[in-house]
Amino acid sequence: MVKKTVTIYCRNNKVYKDYPLGTSLQDIYTDMNIQLPFQVVAARVNYKVESLNFLVYKPKDIEFIDASSSSGMRVYERSLCMVLAKAVEDLYPGAILRIEHPISNGDYCDIDIFEGNISEEHVTALRKRMHEIIAEDLPIVEEEKQTSIVTKLFRERNQTDKVFLLETLGIPYTRYFRIGDFVDYYNSVLVPSTGYLKVFELQSFYGGLLLQMPSKLNPGELMKYVPQPKLFEVFKEYLQWNKIMGLSNVGDFNVMARTRNIYHLIKISEALHEKKIAQIADMIQKRLPKSKFVMISGPSSSGKTTFSKRLSIQLMVTGVKPLVLSLDNYFVNRKDTPLDEHGEWDFENLHAIDLDLFNKQLKQLLNGEEVEVPFYNFEIGERQYRGDKLKLEENSVLLIEGIHALNPELSQEIPNEMKFCIYVSALTTISLDNHNRLTTTDTRLLRRIVRDYKFRNYDARETISRWPSVRRGEEKWIFPYQEYADVMFNSALLFELAVLRKHAEPILSDVPQYCEQYTEAHRLLKLLKYFAPIYDYEIPPTSLLREFLGGSSFSY
Repeated sequence: MVKKTVTIYCRNNKVYKDYPLGTSLQDIYTDMNIQLPFQVVAARVNYKVESLNFLVYKPKDIEFIDASSSSGMRVYERSLCMVLAKAVEDLYPGAILRIEHPISNGDYCDIDIFEGNISEEHVTALRKRMHEIIAEDLPIVEEEKQTSIVTKLFRERNQTDKVFLLETLGIPYTRYFRIGDFVDYYNSVLVPSTGYLKVFELQSFYGGLLLQMPSKLNPGELMKYVPQPKLFEVFKEYLQWNKIMGLSNVGDFNVMARTRNIYHLIKISEALHEKKIAQIADMIQKRLPKSKFVMISGPSSSGKTTFSKRLSIQLMVTGVKPLVLSLDNYFVNRKDTPLDEHGEWDFENLHAIDLDLFNKQLKQLLNGEEVEVPFYNFEIGERQYRGDKLKLEENSVLLIEGIHALNPELSQEIPNEMKFCIYVSALTTISLDNHNRLTTTDTRLLRRIVRDYKFRNYDARETISRWPSVRRGEEKWIFPYQEYADVMFNSALLFELAVLRKHAEPILSDVPQYCEQYTEAHRLLKLLKYFAPIYDYEIPPTSLLREFLGGSSFSY
């Protein structure tokens, strides 16, 4: 007799239970009466994120998740974007909504018919319509059909961004989503219905819209709004440059990748980086002799080290002599390192740096004195002196690179006018399509996975397991100070995910399927499949990307 039940193991309550074949995750959640701190939005099934509408036909390990997890927040954000897209379609048929980039703890969005001038009246109408859609608790239905049928569906609706993406993806069947008669495409699962999405805000923002999300710490509340005008201007500049190149979305990129024009794009992208770095060097030269310290900060895997090396070259072109000082050399002895909430050494804490010694030596340098800078021996966890001397000359500047470089407390005894502050980050500006933006975090994580594997003997599982801690440190010690920068440098390259694909896929594929890190590995592998792979032989040895791929002409 054929068994008509399936055994489920729920990781939330550590319970095994049999259910009829074809039972939905939503029904299992209800039956088990799982109590999460916040509303469940999806589940991890054998460590893959699935919708609550997912039907179970084989034995599975299941873990229900809410928006306090990274995976759950992605589900919530994508679902909310679909509600906004439907509201735009309902009120302004034929208008094109573009969800462009993260800013101020929200998503910046634009609607083409308003040409960057969305009024408060329009915002109020869209917000009201979104609340109505959510109050109606409309089902978000997942459908799957042959890709040719789906592309025809989107072509009839003039959504050519999705047509280009799906045609270049090369898969026989495509999953898409429907709310009533409105259809859309998203690169992963959504919540079962619009009623799940009660926490959001929509406001006017620099001529467009800011769609605000719940806080991961407390999904029952909005994430706090943080003004980021300088960061917005960097995104705006690069988005305009993308449009000039005709590359707003990955579909556009994949079409170009089929031709040798892609190598022309590499040359142009690298030239843009060089031009920006040269402009920053000119700005520093004009600030001399007053600004003697160049403070360089940015999150993990943003390319700060290569940026600093290339900036040094451009400074020499202007007649300025660059000297380099690493903040790592000012770590306190390990026994004096602050502890985190788990009782472990917190090396990302500002007070893991000997602030008194650092400020004392900076003041000595300003006074024209020669100082012996320390060397930190990471093997024994102690600071040592090896006779390394440093002295600032009239035409020299000191490049200080580190995660705390923009924190005013780091160099509080040095007047602000004597510091030139630079923020470096990989601000990804290309999107999958108009409604699926790429996150800057994913670009940096992929860079780090490849670099750690090639040069630090870490596999992807180890890198992914460390990433949440890295991100918490960035949120606390880096991002709050990014707007202090005199200038921001975007280290992202339009083509880099297509290049990283060939390097990252085999590393990610080695992550075991039944471990916590498989959720991220699987998601990143799916993301990379959207990009037509290209080879890296056209990437110059001075490229920022070489810091992660190898083949750089710089020493690290």
